[in-house]
Amino acid sequence: MNAFANRRWLAVLMLIAAIVGLLTVWREFDVFIPRMPYLTGWVLLLLMLFLTLYNGRKKLPFLPAIRSETWLQVHIYVGLFTAALFAVHLGMRMPTGWFECTLAWLYVLVMLSGIGGLFISRIFPKRLTTRGGEVLFESIPAVRRALAEQAESLALKALPAAKSATITEFYVAHLQHWFAAPRNTLAHLFEISSPLNKLLHRIGELDRFLNDEERKLMFGEEVEAGEEPKQHIPGIADLVRQKDALDYHYSLQLTLKLWLFVHIPLTYSLLVFSLVHVVLVFAFMGGTS
Repeated sequence: MNAFANRRWLAVLMLIAAIVGLLTVWREFDVFIPRMPYLTGWVLLLLMLFLTLYNGRKKLPFLPAIRSETWLQVHIYVGLFTAALFAVHLGMRMPTGWFECTLAWLYVLVMLSGIGGLFISRIFPKRLTTRGGEVLFESIPAVRRALAEQAESLALKALPAAKSATITEFYVAHLQHWFAAPRNTLAHLFEISSPLNKLLHRIGELDRFLNDEERKLMFGEEVEAGEEPKQHIPGIADLVRQKDALDYHYSLQLTLKLWLFVHIPLTYSLLVFSLVHVVLVFAFMGGTS
């Protein structure tokens, strides 16, 4: 852990030194280097091409065999350095013209999506470990269906077992729709538990209308297991909590997957616009000369 922290601090110091050096060169020598925008533009384009290698590193056998974590660290710090280089390339001014503005906005979106992806890739896995065991994203629909079927079975069981329709009617009114699909996706991203608490409060308020058999179906029961400790047979309320935990996994894992479908297409769009920008610049230079 200390070695990793030391490497991280070293990388941060190197990044700061590189940015300070870049800004110093730009401030002191900009007037002496007439083609500074062309120089910074080429370096920026080469660095962006280098950054795209992170996504295609497994498909390009000629790349050196470097650990994924090392690749990621290089990707992060080089990406942050390009922000300073991009500002220098613009001459510390706002872009003008629709093409230049589009190119600048693409760069900003790529940078913001990259920073956002870095944040969620660091935070979300830790949050997922606090909400039950690992659940494969592809298996979530099947697990959700199983929970829905189990909850529906308990609700229907209340009719002949408890000779009452209270649970069944409550299930149809408040739970059938809730079990059918992922719920509270946005709330889970921000750790907002009020939707679950409201639903559990409704279930709790139902308690005074239930007989003993219905309470077992709704809240579960403890049963003897020989010499083993008592086992809890889950009720509908337990399944509601399990479904909420499953929705939590779905929300965070979906965000992790969708982020790549934002960052990568934006990156390639930026590269395409950058190459068009190069062509236009050299065409303009040829026309003026």
